[in-house]
Amino acid sequence: MSQVLHTPPPTAAEAAETPARLAARYGLSVSGARPSLPEYVRQLWARRHFITAFATAKLTAQYSQAKLGQIWQVMTPLLNAAVYYFIFGVLMNTKHGVPDYVPFLVTGVFIWTFTQSSIMAGTRAISGNLGLVRALHFPRAALPISFCLQQLQQLLFSMAALVVILLCFGVPVTASWLLAIPVLVLQFLFNAGVSMIMARMGSKTPDIAQLMPFLLRTWMYVSGVMWSIDKLTKKDHLPYLLIVALKTNPAAVYIDLMRFALIDSFHASQLPPHVWAAATGWALLAGVGGFIYFWKAEETYGRG
Repeated sequence: MSQVLHTPPPTAAEAAETPARLAARYGLSVSGARPSLPEYVRQLWARRHFITAFATAKLTAQYSQAKLGQIWQVMTPLLNAAVYYFIFGVLMNTKHGVPDYVPFLVTGVFIWTFTQSSIMAGTRAISGNLGLVRALHFPRAALPISFCLQQLQQLLFSMAALVVILLCFGVPVTASWLLAIPVLVLQFLFNAGVSMIMARMGSKTPDIAQLMPFLLRTWMYVSGVMWSIDKLTKKDHLPYLLIVALKTNPAAVYIDLMRFALIDSFHASQLPPHVWAAATGWALLAGVGGFIYFWKAEETYGRG
């Protein structure tokens, strides 16, 4: 003889309740639910040590298999600059009329590489780290931010080589070199914001990572890395809107600001009007906008 346990049928009120109301009644919450924006910022700040440690570990491991090791952190942008000098400076003669062309070019290459590498790494920040995203609970924005921090650390290594190049070509050390600090801060905010935008897009459409090198290469060619935007825009045949677009291009703004800070022959007259306002505006627009855009999809990262 067996006993059959019967559960009482749900009341009409209980049957009419939605799953969300039932979850709220019993104190249940959605796994990985997106927190409020202030709470998200607080969680991200609480994991600042993880962000810096992750960035440093990635940077150390980047060239761990190479025999020259961390020397490639400096050699890679220098070799790029040498190739660009031969093609654009010698064959295409873009160095004509540009004082201190080698410091001009190397500064442009180093600063552009910071933006390019940050965005490329950010595009794969979620899709390339799905194991980490699915295994641990943490604010996902930590990943694109840490990759940007990694690229900033690499740039600082490269800046040591840049200082040597500037001194070898007779560029004097001046107080304006201190302006490099706010320029890098603004550029980092811009890079981090764009990286978070691309991280969200890349998490849903991994093919974007294959398209980005072509888009970034095009962006580089219109950013005055190898040639002077100021010299080009003084020509009469260019449409006014094209001149404005070239001068307010965020990559060009940060490159020219760094040139102004470090190279004494690069004068304020070569900068676009209200250049600091433009640099700050791009940093805030991309940084804040990119952060909010990324946060809105927080609960979708790592899900099938």
